Amino acid sequence: MNHREIPLSAGLYLCAVPIGNARDVTLRTLDILASADVIAAEDTRTARKLMDIHGVTLGTRPVVAYHDHSNAAARARLMAAIAEGHSVAYVSEAGTPLVADPGYKLAADARAAGLMVTAAPGASAVLAALTVSGLPSDAFHFAGFLPNTSAARRTALEGLARIDATVVLYESPKRLVGFLADLIAVAGPERRVVICRELTKKFEEVLSGTAQDLADQVSDNPLKGEVVVLVDRAQQNEPDEVDVKAALTQAMQTMRIKDAATAVAGATGLPRRTVYQMALDMKDDAG
Repeated sequence: MNHREIPLSAGLYLCAVPIGNARDVTLRTLDILASADVIAAEDTRTARKLMDIHGVTLGTRPVVAYHDHSNAAARARLMAAIAEGHSVAYVSEAGTPLVADPGYKLAADARAAGLMVTAAPGASAVLAALTVSGLPSDAFHFAGFLPNTSAARRTALEGLARIDATVVLYESPKRLVGFLADLIAVAGPERRVVICRELTKKFEEVLSGTAQDLADQVSDNPLKGEVVVLVDRAQQNEPDEVDVKAALTQAMQTMRIKDAATAVAGATGLPRRTVYQMALDMKDDAG
């Protein structure tokens, strides 16, 4: 067995678990799962399965559900257990708790109550994707899941497209076509994108190319499984006004002025207000 029972102080232990490959669990997480008085889990079946794989015996210790729909009363019961001197291990279904996973309110409330909160770090889809993407990792921004509707998603992308860092986000494979279409409208077809699918699993796949290249590829061959999308930062070279006007002229042939300005601003890195005013001036000059 790769774990051992260890003495744990009363407190909340936020334990990272594998994102796909069961062997990616850390020895420390296994020690905590073998020793904690209470185990709280986003998905109790997944937690039990992981413990069974690694020979962690549960015995009479309780495994309680704690997920996005858990209420304040559920948090209060866990904090009461800690206050009474018990150790509570919390695990998400996959990856690191709180990173686009439940646990934030539990950890925040426990911290506010003066209870001990600590982390047993490990697997994270965000960092795994950033590592294999080939995009700059000197600065990155994790955006989680974007809104479902196209209009709200484009609004979110307008802000993200101007960040001077690699943007990492989670997306449903069923929404990838719509996401890429919105990204192209906001940031232009040439923005570099990487799609990581099924990280650490048997069918792991990394697709890299321009937003338009991947939009064409995904449209013809829909993806399945867990997906992480990474978007490169905008090029920092100041665009020539002639080039901006040429891009606006082309965009306004198929888009409204507002949408054309948004797309060109995203592609060039210029402020949207500046590009929009330029588009209005071009329309006035054209009579």
